Amino acid sequence: MTEVEGSLDQPARDAAFADGKDAGALRTIGEVAKALGIRQHVLRYWEDQFPMLKPLKRSGGRRYYRPEDVQLVEAIDRLVHQQGYTLKGALKALREAEGAALAPMPVAAAPVAAAIAEAPAPAAPSFAFRARLIALRTTLVNALHEG
Repeated sequence: MTEVEGSLDQPARDAAFADGKDAGALRTIGEVAKALGIRQHVLRYWEDQFPMLKPLKRSGGRRYYRPEDVQLVEAIDRLVHQQGYTLKGALKALREAEGAALAPMPVAAAPVAAAIAEAPAPAAPSFAFRARLIALRTTLVNALHEG
């Protein structure tokens, strides 16, 4: 497993939202910043640097982060602040992980795809779950090519 796959495979640190809202609720930039310990101006800058980070914007430009946006922010934070990636490096790692998910599967991996399809789906789409699947798929494809 590569370093990037390992970083994306780690479970999210579960943002500390203590506001009584549902886990799937939209969050303001202030709520996300406070829960993750990341300043608001950094989150706005990351929106410019990471095209896949697109919180909803309502009237007046107010940002609302969906749960998947929060998970992406957590992944970016982990890559940049814990693993020492540059912003360009983190963007490349995230794009490669996203591209691997879209790449066609070799025929020999079809049984693995069937097993993944039969696995119970998470309650809500999760960036961390998707990243774990990408890492698993990459490992299996590499094993097929080596063996």
